[in-house]
Amino acid sequence: MTRLLHCLALVAAVATAGSLVFAQQSLPPDPPARARTGVDLIIGDRIGAQPRLAVPDCLALTGDPETADAASTIAQVLFDDLEFEREFRLLPRDTYRTIPRARSLTDLPLNAWQELGADGVVSCAVSREADDQLLVRASLFNVSSLESALGVEYAGSFRNVRLYAHELANEIHRQQRGLEGVARSHLAFVSDRDSESVLGLVPNRQTKEIYIADYDGANVRRVTVSRSLNVTPAWTPDSRAVGYTSYRYGHQDIVISHIYEGRLETPARGNERVHNWLPSFSPDGSQIAFNSNRDGNPELYVMNRDGTNLRRLTNHPAIDTSPTWSPLGHQIAFTSDRTGSPQIYVIGVDGAGLRRITFESYCDRPTWSPSPYNEIAYASLTGPGYDIKVVDLATNEVRQLTFGQGTNESPSYSANGRHLAFSSTRRSGNKQIYVIGRDGRGLRQVTYTGNNEMPTWSR
Repeated sequence: MTRLLHCLALVAAVATAGSLVFAQQSLPPDPPARARTGVDLIIGDRIGAQPRLAVPDCLALTGDPETADAASTIAQVLFDDLEFEREFRLLPRDTYRTIPRARSLTDLPLNAWQELGADGVVSCAVSREADDQLLVRASLFNVSSLESALGVEYAGSFRNVRLYAHELANEIHRQQRGLEGVARSHLAFVSDRDSESVLGLVPNRQTKEIYIADYDGANVRRVTVSRSLNVTPAWTPDSRAVGYTSYRYGHQDIVISHIYEGRLETPARGNERVHNWLPSFSPDGSQIAFNSNRDGNPELYVMNRDGTNLRRLTNHPAIDTSPTWSPLGHQIAFTSDRTGSPQIYVIGVDGAGLRRITFESYCDRPTWSPSPYNEIAYASLTGPGYDIKVVDLATNEVRQLTFGQGTNESPSYSANGRHLAFSSTRRSGNKQIYVIGRDGRGLRQVTYTGNNEMPTWSR
């Protein structure tokens, strides 16, 4: 049996006035350390076929309602996380009623699960410990061989119930499929959900604030409380801070909120004359590409994370905007209307090697995929609204992911490159955040309150 022991330490995010509104216990974005022994057992013996998994409810070993709720939540979140990556065929949970309930973590009716068609089954048990902490133990069993392929334990606060399921999903994907899942990732986005009015700018105009949520839209937390316009968020590569464009000082400037520390930075040092916007962090986090009018015309600039070593990247009378870095940090894609209509271009970080990528009526908001994919997603005008398209940089082949349902904008890749988040008006007319596979499958809506737009996916 493989044994993993995860002790999930809690980090208190302490808010400071005007920067962060939430002060909750939260986990740092880095995965917890793992200790592993034994030989991994891979479930499924049919070449080319998806292993079929069952995820029944967890056993609540202590009888209090909070533990029972945790057991139910962990199983459902784990099922959704595994289903999201589409690496397994999940047996529908409404078929589980025919299976006798397990009496312990290891005493499973595996023959019954085999008759239902499962290749593997996740067995989970939760209990309240003497120190009022939640203990979660889970194993993944190979139904045909009656062996355990994976065992884990998590201990921590009841407030992190969903996180235990997310980490278990990532571990199953990592161990069984060689995949780094996105279950512990987050989305940052812009929202007007709190219906507050802007202070000191335009009377009765709604604020736009930055929020973060789990990748599935749960656990929404507000980042900015400036009662101004805060837009175009971008995660730092370590996922511990969010940069964005803010009018909190009366003009456009780049603000970086360190969400686990409660402090702000304004590295571009804007003022009433110099406006800065649309930050994009290099893959190693050491540099920021952004827009500025400091030399008169809106151009692209690159600076070190602390604002030093500022250099101008583009020099053209047209508008150059929306920078996004290549996975290795050697190139930047951006939008320019230098040929008459906005199109996507790529340029080296040294200002050399400019080339045009798209040849359509109107293209904007490029986002470069992580490795191993080599593609750029963008919003393309396809009629009265926009659709999400992807261009393969090796072949120049363009594929379309959305097809005329509302207007679809601001794509952002997940860390493993298999999914994109974007905003769309497709259902209610309001802007909401959706996620979709890079193959155009698996569409999910993840926000529902207010208008939500400009998503960016953490690494």
